[in-house]
Amino acid sequence: MTRLIIYDFDGVIADSEVVANTVLAEFVTELGTPTTLEDSYRLYMGKRFNEVVAAVEASLGRSLPESFPAEFQQRTLERFRNELRLVDGARQYVDAFAHLPRCIASSSSPDRLAVCLDVLGLQSDFGGRVFSASAVSRGKPHPDIFLHAAEQMQCKPADCIVIEDSPSGVAAGVAAGMTVIGLMAASHMRPEHRARLASAGARFVASTFEEAAHITRRLLA
Repeated sequence: MTRLIIYDFDGVIADSEVVANTVLAEFVTELGTPTTLEDSYRLYMGKRFNEVVAAVEASLGRSLPESFPAEFQQRTLERFRNELRLVDGARQYVDAFAHLPRCIASSSSPDRLAVCLDVLGLQSDFGGRVFSASAVSRGKPHPDIFLHAAEQMQCKPADCIVIEDSPSGVAAGVAAGMTVIGLMAASHMRPEHRARLASAGARFVASTFEEAAHITRRLLA
């Protein structure tokens, strides 16, 4: 049996959630609704961008300016180019399981993923095996992006191991019939997040990539 490892991106490989949600909180505050970093995590994290826009508009009680998507993208990518880092242990985990098929399945846009992979020096590790939820009709917690990734990689869902940091992503992987490891290695994680990942259906929850590697080896045995 050949296993496929499917990585979420933000909060799993890229330690991007603090940066992206800081930018979003600042922007929404500028637009008239005071928003903290914790508010942004709670309201917007793990969603596709069109879902973020809808949630921000609901918070504001009005439509966003037409310039919002482009300006938010510009602000975020500018900060990423200067501040983006790998989640601690991600490089070692990717290298440790380089003998297995692997891909990324993310809620982020293809353009954002391309910039981030370039900044982090991971283009050669994943090549064309990067799948965005913009290619499917429904975002997480629906299973569509994971099923799409498995189909493109020619792997049965039951043979896939998903590494996810968000409850919605965990739920999507479970709904796809995959084994999900909930990961708490990114800098935005809080202790209470463990229970959320477990409640979403994660078969295992790892505090670090080192712990995730031990779990993965047991699954492969």
